[in-house]
Amino acid sequence: MIVKTKKYKLETKTYVKLGLTNVLKQQWWVILIALAIACGYFWIPSWWWISMAVLAYVLYLLFWVIQFAGVSQMEQNKVMFDKMSYEIDSRQILMKLNAKQGMPINWPMIKKVEVHKDAFLLIMSKAQFIYLPYKIFNTENEKKFVETILKRKGLIG
Repeated sequence: MIVKTKKYKLETKTYVKLGLTNVLKQQWWVILIALAIACGYFWIPSWWWISMAVLAYVLYLLFWVIQFAGVSQMEQNKVMFDKMSYEIDSRQILMKLNAKQGMPINWPMIKKVEVHKDAFLLIMSKAQFIYLPYKIFNTENEKKFVETILKRKGLIG
């Protein structure tokens, strides 16, 4: 069975938010570095330690926000933000711009899947993911079939 979805356009705001959340989950340990810097206050009491630790973490967050916002503005990445439909089966995910243009994504390229209350998030890397909101599926059975495929592939529990 092949699940053919409705056309969907990934908004840049959604991409930046999901990308930043993904990076913060993967690199949670960076906050520990900022806390270690702030603990310098106990060695030499000065508010500079705390303010520099906060500044360093804010700059880290700003770096990633700029990265994700920049990706959405680059010409070669405009395809990611076009309206496209998906054809999902047990072999691959086919991202289709139209009837003649498409790109296959094989299942081994997907590292993990997060099931949100309103979407599947298929993560390939820090900045590459496929966001499949439930509203793009034509029926509830199609959504359940995709969920079954994801379970069979060992991407969700």
